[in-house]
Amino acid sequence: MAGTLELKDVANKLDYLESAFTDAARLFDLEKKKAQLKEKEAVSGSGDFWNDAQKAQVHLKELNDLKKGVDLLDGVGREIEDFKVHFELAKDAGDMSELPVIMEGLAAIEKRLSVMDFELKLADPNDKLDAIISIHAGAGGTEACDWAQMLLRMYTRWAEKKGFNFAITDMLAGEEAGVRSVTAFVRGRYAFGYLKSEIGVHRLVRISPFDANKRRHTSFASIDVLADIDDEIEIVIEDKDLSVDTFRSGGAGGQNVNKVETAVRITHAPSGVVVACQIERSQHQNRETAMKMLKARLYEIEMDKKRSEMERHYDAKGDIGWGHQIRSYVFMPYQLVKDLRTEHETSQIDSVMDGDLDPFMHSYLTWFAQNKKK
Repeated sequence: MAGTLELKDVANKLDYLESAFTDAARLFDLEKKKAQLKEKEAVSGSGDFWNDAQKAQVHLKELNDLKKGVDLLDGVGREIEDFKVHFELAKDAGDMSELPVIMEGLAAIEKRLSVMDFELKLADPNDKLDAIISIHAGAGGTEACDWAQMLLRMYTRWAEKKGFNFAITDMLAGEEAGVRSVTAFVRGRYAFGYLKSEIGVHRLVRISPFDANKRRHTSFASIDVLADIDDEIEIVIEDKDLSVDTFRSGGAGGQNVNKVETAVRITHAPSGVVVACQIERSQHQNRETAMKMLKARLYEIEMDKKRSEMERHYDAKGDIGWGHQIRSYVFMPYQLVKDLRTEHETSQIDSVMDGDLDPFMHSYLTWFAQNKKK
């Protein structure tokens, strides 16, 4: 590799990264954020800081978020300068063997800057929160249920690659194969900001493994994503409006499975929203998790009512079928995954189904920002 790299290649990469860092620092407003961080640190060190514990906790959360952003950008800036010095020393010494080492480090910085650029564009306060994702099979019986399970695996693999926690809270299996519906918590930095690009109907075209005649089939499944809203956001839920049912948990393992009614299903009468959880060990824990899901769903409904340009409606999503899809996955007669909103596409369908979704998520954010300005 050392023979293929030239000094100008490394120099150009350094120039590009310095420019990208400058743009990121301007977008983040780094100098202003540093000043705000100093102010917040001074407040947290005052003698009466803990007089109001709740206010202090909110302040510390804001301080930590601010510090994390400042430290990330400062760290990238220092690394670019270090590699710049490294490059100058290698150039002066005529040591071309150092160029691959420098380029490898710069490639890692470029990847981090790309992620930071994406996160800096997430302006909604909820974007940084954890997410609740639901997958529902459309019409089509076993075919649709199998497609829903394929999507479940895709998002599970994506979460693993991001280092996120993916915990299924409720699942309804298909009659013959796959899943009819499944809901899961995705916990990680900017989980909702990433996953909100996936909301909508996903279409699959393939030769059906369930068709003895090997005919081509089209299947649909819908994805819904909610922000796991902060506890300080108040959503009033009256006990009289709730109907709570318990049932036996399904799935593998555990002495309580299929023996004790630990699973919980909650119906909110005014909205008609139904949530369920069966993954926790006790009925009490399942109820707590289900209430958290209900709170998030009701909050999202209220936000939808206030948006002048709504991206989705819980009461008017349309059918899970033709005319409503946001993305197509074609396995046969050719291989192509294409987002119908952003026009982003790839023929690397195996990579996508193995969780390589970030390019689609990045293109969605750019598309959404451009359309929001119109």
